[in-house]
Amino acid sequence: MGEIDHRAEVREFLSSRRARITPEQAGLPAYGGNRRVKGLRREEVAMLAGVSIDYYVRMERGNLSGASEGVLDALAQALQLDEAERDHLFALARTAGERRSRRRTSPTSVRPAIQEVLDAITDAPAWVRNGRHDIVAMNCLARALYAPVLADPRRPANTSRFLYLNPDAPEFFVDWERVANDAAAMLRLEAGRNPHDPALINLIGELSTQSEFFRKRWASHDVQFHRGGRKRLRHPVVGELDLNFETMELPSQPGLILNVYTAPADSPTADALRMLASWAATQELTEESPAASLT
Repeated sequence: MGEIDHRAEVREFLSSRRARITPEQAGLPAYGGNRRVKGLRREEVAMLAGVSIDYYVRMERGNLSGASEGVLDALAQALQLDEAERDHLFALARTAGERRSRRRTSPTSVRPAIQEVLDAITDAPAWVRNGRHDIVAMNCLARALYAPVLADPRRPANTSRFLYLNPDAPEFFVDWERVANDAAAMLRLEAGRNPHDPALINLIGELSTQSEFFRKRWASHDVQFHRGGRKRLRHPVVGELDLNFETMELPSQPGLILNVYTAPADSPTADALRMLASWAATQELTEESPAASLT
């Protein structure tokens, strides 16, 4: 996969969002019963967005260059985009016509102060990833929790690569299919924001060629945020864990996201985390061990 085709990204995203909306959902009369298109017609989207049919056709063919914020807002409303989809549309518009010489790559390390913050969090697994899901930094409990992911010899350690290419992933992630769906949607969002990142392009190419499930999820053009929720893991040492997670962007290092996993006090998962911390303390995590070497 040499590069991401920006025009194809725009075309397929807009057409897929248009196809999922019926005239009834858009508040339009549905004349006749033999519509030849799935969802809305282009002229219906143009009418709802308040633009000419020629202008909308140009956008759906992949040309968002010069589209104003007002037009993008109207288009997002016409297509009933959610927050993540709207963010993706605006990102595609920002990168329209952007030269590859302006390529940006996600950070692969943290400042010492951020590692100190991670190490100060002793009762909860905490780790930092970048937009393409490379694991950039972790505290001791996170290294113990994600030991199966870190045991994969491929570097940099990457949660999406583990999800799609490691046969142990469905055992580790209790809700593997949902988590894999989420990962593809998050990578699609990142590709819209940073389409010229060579490492991201290589990762998407690797997953596309080696995982049929990823190819299907990628083709859906779904996008979503991943800000907080529930994560169920089946750890080989302490068993099943039912965790809450919160994610926070790091303003001091744009492109990096802090993840923290917690559990209610006195819950079975809280007890299991304490057991995991005890187990981690007994391990000799040298710089040569898979659980300590991230890159």
